[in-house]
Amino acid sequence: QVRLVESGGGSVEAGGSLTLSCAASGYTYSTNCMGWFRQAPGKEREGVALIYTGDSSTYYADSVKGRATISRDHFKNTIYLQMNSLKTEDSAMYYCAAAFSGPSSQCSTALRGGGDDVMDTWGKGTSVTVSS
Repeated sequence: QVRLVESGGGSVEAGGSLTLSCAASGYTYSTNCMGWFRQAPGKEREGVALIYTGDSSTYYADSVKGRATISRDHFKNTIYLQMNSLKTEDSAMYYCAAAFSGPSSQCSTALRGGGDDVMDTWGKGTSVTVSS
């Protein structure tokens, strides 16, 4: 049993920054791939950034590469997504998700898709709105 709770969303002007947090509780030692997805109204859910907990390898969508950083605090059972130079296109509901098995390739697979076939547990989401 793993529960994920996101926080840190809100409204920010374009060019600004936000840091999202995802607190995990339960049998967190079983998590393998964790990360962030987002979905804007009328669009498909897309992967944003993921981290493979085995070796801390990170994976980023091209749309946020260079502007986003995913990190993990093992002792706090929390992962973070720092986003800089935010664009209006970044506005979306951001979801934290975790997978409990599989090789590191599952992270890249989830990143390319929406994560439905890879991730096992999802948080409720936190909304990010970027205005001009």
